[in-house]
Amino acid sequence: MAKKATIREVAKQVGVSVATVSRVINESPHVSDDTKRKVLDVMEEMNYAPQITARKLASGKTQILAVVVPSFTTPYFNEVLKGIKDEIAQTDLDLMMYNTGSRNPEAGMKQFFDRGMADAVIILSIGVPDKVHKQLQAMQTKTVLVNTMRPEYNYFQVNDYKGGYLAGEHLAQQGFKDIGVISAATDPVPAVDRRRGFTNALQEHGLQVNEDFSVKGESMKHGGFSEEAGFEAIKKFQKQGEFPEAIFCLNDTLAIGAMYALSRLDKKVPEDIAIIGYDNIKLSKYHDLTTVDQKMYTIGTRAIRRLSELINGTDEKLQQETIDPVLVERGSSRKVK
Repeated sequence: MAKKATIREVAKQVGVSVATVSRVINESPHVSDDTKRKVLDVMEEMNYAPQITARKLASGKTQILAVVVPSFTTPYFNEVLKGIKDEIAQTDLDLMMYNTGSRNPEAGMKQFFDRGMADAVIILSIGVPDKVHKQLQAMQTKTVLVNTMRPEYNYFQVNDYKGGYLAGEHLAQQGFKDIGVISAATDPVPAVDRRRGFTNALQEHGLQVNEDFSVKGESMKHGGFSEEAGFEAIKKFQKQGEFPEAIFCLNDTLAIGAMYALSRLDKKVPEDIAIIGYDNIKLSKYHDLTTVDQKMYTIGTRAIRRLSELINGTDEKLQQETIDPVLVERGSSRKVK
C-alpha cells in the first residue's frame, strides 16, 4: 500500500506554508482563489484525502476532535478522558487522542498540529506556547483548555492553590505538628500551586514544613507523579533516619507508592504516619486515602459541552472558569491518639 502524503508534503509541492494548506482545508477566506485552487489540485494529485479532510470538505462541518494529553496511562488523565468519552457520545464528533509524552509535551503538541489533523481540540495540562497558538488561529481550530490557561481561550482550570490549602488545613486541624511533603522530580505549575497553598495553610496555623521532610522521588515516569516516585521518597526518609507525623503527597499515585513503602517498613497508616493525597482517583477509595477531589470527570464532560457550543455557534463568548476542589476525608489522615 502506498504511503499517504502528509500536509507538509502538500505544502512543499505547492510552495506554501503548512498553515496555508490548513487554511484551505478549513475553508478560510484568508486565502486567494488562485492559491486555494493550486492547493486543492496538489491534494488531489498526491491523493491527500485522509478521512477527516474528505468528510470536512464534503460537509463543511467539524468532524474530528483531538484530545491532546501528556500521558494516557496516569489515573488523573484517565478520569478526565472518561468524562470526555462519555459526553462525546451526545455529539457528532469523532474522537482522536494524541499522547505528546510527558518529557516535552509542548514540542510534541506542536508536531501534532504541524500535521493539521484536527478540526477541534481539547488540550489537557499543557501550556499553549505562541507557536502553537498561531497554528490554532491559522487553522481556525475550536479549542478548549483543561487545567491550563491562556487568555485567548475557553478553559476549565482547577484551583490547585485551594486544593493544597485544604490539605494543609486538614492536617493542621487534625493536630499534626511535624508535617512533610512528597513531590515529583519536576515542578509543573499545578504542583507549585498545591505546594504554595499547603504551605500557607500550615503557616496560618503556626506550622511550617521542615525542609528535611520535603522530599522528591527520582523516577521521571509520568513526569515524576508515579507510585515508583512515592516509594523512592519514603526510602529517602528511611535513609535520613527520621519520619514526619504526616505527609502530603502532591498526587494520589505518589501517595499509594508511599503507603506501600511504609508497609514494607512495618509502619502503619495512619497509626505511625498519616497520609493525604490529591486527585481522588478511583483507587484512592480502596486504599482509604484522604485526598482532594478535582472533579476530573465533570471537567471532562463540561469541556465537551463547551466545545459543542463553539462548534455550533450558540455561544461565542469566552468561558474561563476556575473550579474549586473539595477535600475527601478518609482513614489515612486520621489522628490516632
